[in-house]
Amino acid sequence: MNFGMKQCIFFGLIAALGFWGFGLVCADESPLPGPRTLVVALDGTGDFVSLQEAVDAAKKGDTVFVKAGRYAQDVTIHSKDKIKLVGAGVDQVTILGREVVVGALHVGKWPYGATDIEISDMTINDRGGHAVGLFNGQGIALRRIKINGLLFSQQVKDIRIEDCIIGGSETTGAQFADSEAVLIGNMIHDNDHGVSIAGKSNVRLERNVITRSLFEAVVVSDHAHAVIVSNTLVKNDGGAAFLGQSQSDISGNVVALNRVGFVVAPSSQTLTSFNAFYNREGDYLRIGNPNQPAPELKALSDITGDPHFVDPVHDDFRLGPGTPLLKVGRFPYLGALAPVSTATHRSTEK
Repeated sequence: MNFGMKQCIFFGLIAALGFWGFGLVCADESPLPGPRTLVVALDGTGDFVSLQEAVDAAKKGDTVFVKAGRYAQDVTIHSKDKIKLVGAGVDQVTILGREVVVGALHVGKWPYGATDIEISDMTINDRGGHAVGLFNGQGIALRRIKINGLLFSQQVKDIRIEDCIIGGSETTGAQFADSEAVLIGNMIHDNDHGVSIAGKSNVRLERNVITRSLFEAVVVSDHAHAVIVSNTLVKNDGGAAFLGQSQSDISGNVVALNRVGFVVAPSSQTLTSFNAFYNREGDYLRIGNPNQPAPELKALSDITGDPHFVDPVHDDFRLGPGTPLLKVGRFPYLGALAPVSTATHRSTEK
């Protein structure tokens, strides 16, 4: 074989290998399948009739969209990452649960958790003692959900609950055990206790209205840590109880129209500032049998007196004209709800 022929063969092999390599690069760079939307519909017009089958089929990045209907089903989301369960609307979709299962919606299932799960725009009913159970997960978001019953969380990190309505539980509205959570802008009503923070939980409550609790609106116990800022705790038996070895930072709240305000155990640590009180039988009490008045616990920055709610009889707890709770400390207003303007109040009265 002469030198020229050898050169031709050599460069031919290089060209072939280059083309083959180019083909591999093209194959490697082909787009992956994008996020999908899986539709659940009771009338069979979606991809699934079963909520559980849709969730089981969902992969990372997918959305399960639930069309309008009353679903006599329960659903458990576990061993999943970055999926969304979205309803057609809080008044359009209701998950009822089943008689044989406690709870209608579960995220996480021991020992399997779930990560970065978002659930929104639906109603979830109590079934057998609780409505929603969160277990052993991380990054769980609940938005614009109506929960008729108990929301229970155990060993979950980075929970975010926003713009939800939680009520009608025969025990507690939202109960946290060894969990980390932020609750913002929720209405929590008509429960035995509004929010219970226990174990080694770390929970922030901000701009929530908690009302008509048979006992306290908020209970912080054990070794839990709570930040309670800019909430309206109103028309409960008690505003809040701080028990055990708990640590709490409480500021900017309106605690009004309750039987009592705060009940504090000597073993707990509380830091209070810029709270407004207007209760029937005392604002600060030391725990005992019976509880004892403790006016020495009152912070110098606290305000006592009528908050001037717009219409507390009909649960309109916005601050009305004449309220003394504007521009207090670092807060433009105290409590969860922005005050009404004088013009708005006059137009409502007409």
